[in-house]
Amino acid sequence: MFGERRRRKALRRVEPGDGRALKRFRWWQLPFRALLHLRLTEADGTVAVYSVDVRHGQNQSSGEVRADLYREGLRQARCRLPAVLPVPGGHVEVAMSGFGLKRCHYVTDGGDEHQLTPDPASAEGRRARFDRRHPALSRGVGWLSAAVLGVALVLLLLQTAGTVSEAEPVARHLGTFTPPVRLGWWGNGAVAVTSLAAATERALRLRHHRLLDGAAG
Repeated sequence: MFGERRRRKALRRVEPGDGRALKRFRWWQLPFRALLHLRLTEADGTVAVYSVDVRHGQNQSSGEVRADLYREGLRQARCRLPAVLPVPGGHVEVAMSGFGLKRCHYVTDGGDEHQLTPDPASAEGRRARFDRRHPALSRGVGWLSAAVLGVALVLLLLQTAGTVSEAEPVARHLGTFTPPVRLGWWGNGAVAVTSLAAATERALRLRHHRLLDGAAG
């Protein structure tokens, strides 16, 4: 959940929508777009579908990535990420990591959280469908992703410690440290590729741990 200060700052960035219609998700947008939905009952008893559309293909480093909020397929608001989008009964918090969405949750005024439902055509929606159809295998994939990132983190720490210990002031006072495992360029490349795959898989489930996923990026 966003802190109160961060939430207020994000709310000041919200811009009104222009009523533009939500475009259908296309298969070729799988690596570049996330689309999630939320059904809410409004004050007059009307049930409306709210959608959050985030284009991954935009340049994250320039701060141009925005989350667009749609009500019944018409754009109501937009906000630069990390975003807080007001909706009936609360707000939607949206944030990205270097691998995809790490948060897209409806937070009620009472503080309860509910993750939005991915569009079936999106990469997140396809991963959710795999989880429903093959729950045991899906859990195994999730555990494997976490394990890969854990091993990569340990290897990174060991190699960093070995490099730091070679500095003359450190070596003189503490001695040098030889990592039990030394990876060549091929080993580091393999770790990088598998870590990228693991972090991406976790992003498709909107899972993010500051230490594990942060180290991968």
